[in-house]
Amino acid sequence: MSFEKFLFYVFAGILVWSAMMVITRKNPVHSVLFLVLAFFNSAGLWMLAEAEFLAIALVLVYVGAVMVLFLFVVMMLDINLAELRAGFVKSAPVAILVALLMGVQMVLVVGADRFGLSSMPAPEPKSADYSNTEELGLALFTQHLYAFEIAAVILLVGIIAAISLTMRRRPDNKYQDPGKQVVVKAKDRLRIVKMEAESTQ
Repeated sequence: MSFEKFLFYVFAGILVWSAMMVITRKNPVHSVLFLVLAFFNSAGLWMLAEAEFLAIALVLVYVGAVMVLFLFVVMMLDINLAELRAGFVKSAPVAILVALLMGVQMVLVVGADRFGLSSMPAPEPKSADYSNTEELGLALFTQHLYAFEIAAVILLVGIIAAISLTMRRRPDNKYQDPGKQVVVKAKDRLRIVKMEAESTQ
């Protein structure tokens, strides 16, 4: 067994184990930390696949930004752990059944027979100045341009929905009107009262 294959099995094993810990831990903070570990191992697998750009993007975007935000949100929320545990035990049979069905579907859809992976030619060796980032960009904007545009539209719809949900008018909230603020004058807001000095003697 080569050292590269050994590293692959190490990263893959830790990734599967940490993913299982994410869904089985009762403490949500622990689940988020295990998810960070899963992202790190996924980045290691990307590095082994010579996709350095994807590995760095995964660490910077997900681990460095998204998961840190998740961790702060989870730690600041007052989560009732007893209620979560009761719901976990109550929903465990249905969750196991759904997980088994998803596993069967993934094997049927992503299997080698469906994609013809067994008949794919071996990858050609790349030159020393090969850039996987350039190849990724070319594949993204040529072969997968339609899927990329669909993903962009879905993200745009999500952004618009989030903004509309956040910026909707609530009757119990106070809002500032910048148009009214800029026309305010000092004489309308400030009143100077002259009073005689008082003596303490």
